[in-house]
Amino acid sequence: MNQTLFILETERLLLRPLEMSDAEAMFAMDHNPNVHKYLWRNPTQTIEESVKVIEYIHAQYQRNNIGRYATILKETGAFIGWTGIKYIDDHVENGNTNFFDYGYRLAEEYWGQGYATEATKAWLDYGFNQMNIQNMNAYTHHENGASNHILRKAGFEFMQEYTAEDGIRWNWWQFLKSNYQAQ
Repeated sequence: MNQTLFILETERLLLRPLEMSDAEAMFAMDHNPNVHKYLWRNPTQTIEESVKVIEYIHAQYQRNNIGRYATILKETGAFIGWTGIKYIDDHVENGNTNFFDYGYRLAEEYWGQGYATEATKAWLDYGFNQMNIQNMNAYTHHENGASNHILRKAGFEFMQEYTAEDGIRWNWWQFLKSNYQAQ
């Protein structure tokens, strides 16, 4: 990899690079139809799909020195999902490419416990203060009230609603470093 990947810690979470040993837990999360309610309703069907996702993320680590990270509950060591910053350089989203995107996905049993908010604060701090990102974007399904709430609460500004080529409506969010104050 181009640089040494890092580990972030919050009060309850350990954020570390994804490993192949995470494939089984990632598959369990992504096989759940509830997790995919706002993600094209296409749950993962085989563990091999999860392995390919991890390989894709490892390629992002090498190419961009950043990508989604495993999110681990410190108390138990449980993989609860992934969170993190990704550099979008392989597709166009809402007319944009070559931008930093913040995102997360948690297993259903960890929803509503503040973990996404806790990880988001850590990633924003890292992105703005360590990576010196000037503009962070995110996009969420238009109807995903929980994710839209988390981004707004973290300081992202709703910019617009857009419709992707597949007809799905999304919300486009932005957070400028100039508006960031560590919390």
